[in-house]
Amino acid sequence: MGESSSSSSSFSKIEEEVSRLAELAKELQDSASSFISKSTTEEQSLRQRALSIDSSLKKLRSTLHSSIQTGAIDPKQADKLDEELYRARCILSDGDGASFLPNKSHGRFLKMFLGPINVRATRKDVQLKVKEEYNSYRDRTAFLFLLFPSTLLLLRSWVWNGCLPALPVQLYQAWLLFLYTSLALRENILRVNGSDIRSWWICHHYCAMVMALVSLTWEIKGQPDCSHMQSAVQLFLLWAVMQGVAMLLQNRYQRQRLYTRIALGKAKRMDVVWGETAGVEGQLLLLCPILFVLQGFEAYIGLLLLKTALVGVVSEWQVVVCGILLVVMAVGNFANTVQTLMSKSRIKAKMRKTKSKQELNQEPLAKSL
Repeated sequence: MGESSSSSSSFSKIEEEVSRLAELAKELQDSASSFISKSTTEEQSLRQRALSIDSSLKKLRSTLHSSIQTGAIDPKQADKLDEELYRARCILSDGDGASFLPNKSHGRFLKMFLGPINVRATRKDVQLKVKEEYNSYRDRTAFLFLLFPSTLLLLRSWVWNGCLPALPVQLYQAWLLFLYTSLALRENILRVNGSDIRSWWICHHYCAMVMALVSLTWEIKGQPDCSHMQSAVQLFLLWAVMQGVAMLLQNRYQRQRLYTRIALGKAKRMDVVWGETAGVEGQLLLLCPILFVLQGFEAYIGLLLLKTALVGVVSEWQVVVCGILLVVMAVGNFANTVQTLMSKSRIKAKMRKTKSKQELNQEPLAKSL
């Protein structure tokens, strides 16, 4: 009798607890639905405001440029207004309000690898973590990019008697394919999240991916006459060493300039160090000649590869494709470097004009004192 009463009491307590938890779950569901409904309404309102401001900024900038062309506004005053508009645009696209702007197209590359998923982060701190991880990844891989081909060339001379084994070279080429694919994926994700990466540098990595994939099918021939038959592979490794040196220099000299531009409001926090971004004045004198030498060497290696194929030294189709890709990348890199330098010179000229105007305005004040 006592046991039956105890069991009935335990059952009642459990039944009450189940009912209480079910009621709490229902209340939570109702509260969550109400919150989501309010959030959706507020989000839609903020999205419309963000779109309106973005559209107004674009229209005003277009009007400003038209006024400059017709001579309705003084160019010096227009430059100042244009700078203010750019800063306003940075505030909109670099702040929390950027999450309410329309998503950029993910592109075929991301869809091919990741499918139709949204890779845009809604929180700015998450976006910045993606950017910092990308910069750290570039720093790590720059050392490996220089280390791997240098090690292969040294081992070829000291251990392998001038003849590269097939397996180490193919492992390195497989790593190159992984590296350029991962860089292209990360850069596409950064662009979706508002980073200002030039399209050429992503296309450059596409070309490098194709070159790494083609080189994987490249037959590494051994003895006899190993050094003669592997001349194209050695040229490819020499180019890789030079590219590794350039990556280290770019990462070292350009990061400081990017942080300075962000602090001055001339770049967004999601912008990254890419390509031949100009450094500060003293660093530019060192970096640019090295970059131009690298680009010339890259084109030279590409032409040598084409020559070895045309004269019949190494007649595989892979040599022709890699040679063409190297020449294309060298020309593209050179064009973008020149474009960056011209842009920098225009900015400097604008700064000198502004400085001269300030000095002229200060002279009457000094005379009056």
